[in-house]
Amino acid sequence: MVTKQINLKISDNLYSSAKSFAQSYGYKNVQELAADSLREKIFEKSAFDESFSDKEIELIDKIIEKTVKSGKLVDAKEYFKEFE
Repeated sequence: MVTKQINLKISDNLYSSAKSFAQSYGYKNVQELAADSLREKIFEKSAFDESFSDKEIELIDKIIEKTVKSGKLVDAKEYFKEFE
């Protein structure tokens, strides 16, 4: 694997906290913590979070229920015509 070295400037307070965190959670050093943090942001958390809160699910259910009751439910093909 090819790697690149970068120079990262952070405040003394952030560095101190990062160093303490790295030691507490088994990282070799702050650089390893920073690399892991970048990996997490880029690869583990997608740009689109597919999880919904209970309130969001409740709202979606209400919208679907009202749409079905009103008789305005259409198939996906008809729905997406509106966006062409």
